[in-house]
Amino acid sequence: MSFKMLHAVVATTALASGLAGAAVNLPQLNIDKTQTTVSGLSSGGFMAVQLHVAYSATFQKGAGVVAGGPFYCAEGSVSNATGRCMASPAGIPTSTLVSTTNNWASQGLIDPVANLQSSRVYMFSGTLDSAVKTGVMDALKTYYASFVPTANVVYKKDIAAEHAMVTDDYGSACSVKGAPYINDCNFDLAGTMLAHLYGTLNARNNNALPVGNFVEFNQSQFITNHGMATTGWAYVPQACQAGGSATCRLHVVLHGCKQNVGDVQQQYVRNTGYNRWGDSNNIVVLYPQTSVAATNSCWDWWGYDSANYAKKSGPQMAAIKAMVDQVSAGGVTPPPPAALPAPTGVTASNATASSMTINWSAVTGAASYNVYRNSNKTNALPVTAISFNDTGLAAATTYSWSVKAADSSGAEGAASASVTATTLAAPPPTATCYTASNYGHTVAGRAYALWGWTYANGSGQSMGLWNIFTSTTLKKTGDNYYVIGTCP
Repeated sequence: MSFKMLHAVVATTALASGLAGAAVNLPQLNIDKTQTTVSGLSSGGFMAVQLHVAYSATFQKGAGVVAGGPFYCAEGSVSNATGRCMASPAGIPTSTLVSTTNNWASQGLIDPVANLQSSRVYMFSGTLDSAVKTGVMDALKTYYASFVPTANVVYKKDIAAEHAMVTDDYGSACSVKGAPYINDCNFDLAGTMLAHLYGTLNARNNNALPVGNFVEFNQSQFITNHGMATTGWAYVPQACQAGGSATCRLHVVLHGCKQNVGDVQQQYVRNTGYNRWGDSNNIVVLYPQTSVAATNSCWDWWGYDSANYAKKSGPQMAAIKAMVDQVSAGGVTPPPPAALPAPTGVTASNATASSMTINWSAVTGAASYNVYRNSNKTNALPVTAISFNDTGLAAATTYSWSVKAADSSGAEGAASASVTATTLAAPPPTATCYTASNYGHTVAGRAYALWGWTYANGSGQSMGLWNIFTSTTLKKTGDNYYVIGTCP
């Protein structure tokens, strides 16, 4: 019997037998909180992006996105969700979504975007995906470029897969679109994704996984209604179970629409490939679940449950964050880092009429810096260098700048001493010259003709006969004001 056939038999047997016993409260385990990641498919892909961005201090390690899209893509509209965020990606306003992200972060509605600077992101789009077009994932790549270094992003879009979670040994044919939306494309997406997020992994466990490692937990402990099921699932490797000595990692997996346990039983929980890698690499895999009462069993990524769906206060978002906090509560929480000192050596140089370069000395332990002009932060993204070119300034104007260092979570230290400098005066406008026949000047509106003679607009200087044979050079010195002359 081939391995694929054996795996299918084992999976089918597990699905038929299920797990005995009532749901338990989610255990508190020894989790390294710096190693928490999230991934998802379809609505779960959009939700994974929401969690990654809104709770970037928690999911700072990274995210995997399969057939998802940019943060807040739908902007609270179901027509946007089904239109530009699925079928017509050319309409996605990526720059607006980036601005919204920065604004919400500045208001504390989501975590500081500086956390994303160290994140890793893995993206996958099947070339045959007819539900969420590849262009939507292209827009996600563009969105992440404003926050995550390009070197930290992997984007795979060369497999002829339909809308599904892709595996190398379980599910429908790769080109099929339909339940359980798990397709065998001879590609281990879960393993490839986890390896990008975490680095080199031990070989996966291809044997039948212990039934006791699957935990059905009480989701009602964290949320009731709001499109969430009463129970969720987790895979807890033996070494990670309560009382174990191992320090483990946590990966949150979000199913897509029509993929919760009520729709496809435990197929997504058991057969998408994550558990085999988790078992051999001490990675706890958490599978929160929507209910069949949710719209198409989808996660809320367009506002069907709450207007705050993409913020930290969104009910589903907050519930998943609470699950992460509880399952990670068995370890020792490290003390908060000491506040960073104020940068020193702040100077202003290279003044122009509209810009100024601010320099400072590096601060030990700083992940980035923020520059404040007249007490207002002027950089949109964290500054990782020790200089910043502040632009868009008014000419001949005095400004004051200070700098704050920030740690990897975006928390700022003390402000530096301020430095004051004045921009240069605006240079005089550059003159523009036009050489043409006197007839041509009048046709272009730079001169006028009177009684057979030609005169420059504004100055009224005589240019000679009005014909196509006499040429004159006119210099524009004001609005519709011309003089006879030449430009340097």
